[in-house]
Amino acid sequence: MDIAFSQACENNKQPILTVLQNAFANTKQVLEIGSGTGQHAVFFAKQLPQLCWQPSDLLINHPSINYRRQNSGLRNMLAPIVLDLHQPWQVALAKPSQQGVIDGIFTANTLHIVSSALVKLFFTGVKQSLVKGGVLCVYGPFNYQGKYTSQSNANFDLWLKDRDAESAIRDFEHIENLAEEAGLALISDNPMPANNRLLVFIMN
Repeated sequence: MDIAFSQACENNKQPILTVLQNAFANTKQVLEIGSGTGQHAVFFAKQLPQLCWQPSDLLINHPSINYRRQNSGLRNMLAPIVLDLHQPWQVALAKPSQQGVIDGIFTANTLHIVSSALVKLFFTGVKQSLVKGGVLCVYGPFNYQGKYTSQSNANFDLWLKDRDAESAIRDFEHIENLAEEAGLALISDNPMPANNRLLVFIMN
């Protein structure tokens, strides 16, 4: 079996953890949207043992997530669930593997990959799933006032759109508006390596 690997995950996991340690300090159950290779899930579950970490992704990505989970020996990382942004999250969260109240949601490098319509559905899912006082952490590149923060991000955006016309680096202001419409308030906007950001929101 070919196990997927992301060098970007290895590069950014420690800087992300530094923010999550504070953002999820009072959190018990985290739902990760788009767990991909499972590298983040294993690392964060190990480093944040007080959390129960629930990975999710399309079924095609489950083999790598399951492989890393089974070889990690972690008891606070659950088996991945199938979560498709096209579908209501309740379908996935109703499964027996999903236990407890979701008071944390994490996603990395997803909003620029999916379509703008799915970005809106992402926040619909957050609104319906995250409890009051729960924390949402979103990692990735963002534009500010319609401008790229670096030439590398501009080049990356061209690559994204060439790969899929529906993909694009999203405007921070648009994301913040969608979050506010979902009942979230921005707590912090944290600079990350490689011209990325980590946005932290709380559910009002």
